[in-house]
Amino acid sequence: MGPGNVEPTSSLMTDLLRKAGGFAVIDGGLATELERHGADLNDPLWSAKCLLTSPHLVRRVHLDYLEAGADIIITASYQATIQGFEAKGFSQGESEALLKKSVEIALEARDIYNGLCSDCVSDGAGDGRILKHRSILVAASVGSYGAYLADGSEYSGNYGDAMNLEYLKDFHRRRVQVLADSGADLIAFETVPNKLEAQAYAQLLEEEKIKIPAWFSFNSKDGVNVVSGDSLLECVAIAEASKKVVAVGINCTPPRFIHDLILSMKKVTSKPILIYPNSGERYDADQKEWVQNTGVRDEDFVSYVNTWCEVGASLVGGCCRTTPNTIRAIYRTLSNRSAALSPLK
Repeated sequence: MGPGNVEPTSSLMTDLLRKAGGFAVIDGGLATELERHGADLNDPLWSAKCLLTSPHLVRRVHLDYLEAGADIIITASYQATIQGFEAKGFSQGESEALLKKSVEIALEARDIYNGLCSDCVSDGAGDGRILKHRSILVAASVGSYGAYLADGSEYSGNYGDAMNLEYLKDFHRRRVQVLADSGADLIAFETVPNKLEAQAYAQLLEEEKIKIPAWFSFNSKDGVNVVSGDSLLECVAIAEASKKVVAVGINCTPPRFIHDLILSMKKVTSKPILIYPNSGERYDADQKEWVQNTGVRDEDFVSYVNTWCEVGASLVGGCCRTTPNTIRAIYRTLSNRSAALSPLK
């Protein structure tokens, strides 16, 4: 942590990384796993629809990722906004209850997993599941304003010339308050597409005196800037300046860009760097589907992981189209890396 950036919340991530041997595992894609289990996500609410229709599937996917070795599971609230629920006819109270439910489901999955670990005498169940007592964090996901619009603008960051800081703060304010008080360990501001939204989040954390820490995760489509064209360095500097932010990084970005993005971020941040790219497949916002055969295979994805850690990443997982198999492979790679480095400590 850089000078002036240490406060009680910062120990959460430091403790997790210390206990995990220096590197921690974030979970993988949620929506595509829910679909694999039979969920229909053709809806503006996307994966948040399952909070209504099939919470048991959300719990199952969280558990799958824990059994694959994830140290951090991210709630199904990325697309869950009070405004989005109200547009579906829910009251403010019902909408807030659904936000809380996203965290409750993840906490239940963690409890179930801990129970399985207590029943197991070894670190594995003999069937590929990793059953190992460890620190597990629940991160409450906050998707961008563009995610709420459900028009693909979280992949462009283009909110129009009329957009301003106060509007974005007002849009996110109540949602952030509810998630912060829901029992989650931290808030994950994900797929942040532009500098304005990063500023809105940083100011909200201060203004609302949010008690739990947060991470900021940006996305890029050129390996240089965030998707809006704003400077990645300027965006990361906003996270670096916030005492409430305990990690900063990149998500939902093709793996081939990650190495250079880490090197860029290291120029302006001393906070832990987190990386959870997508599979490299391209999302077609018009068709609302992923373009097949444009991504990398699991083994190729995982082959990048050691390089990312060598240049500065300390938390690694996957985003869209990655699976528990991806996360299990990352877990094994990071475990081997921690073991190889441990004599040097």
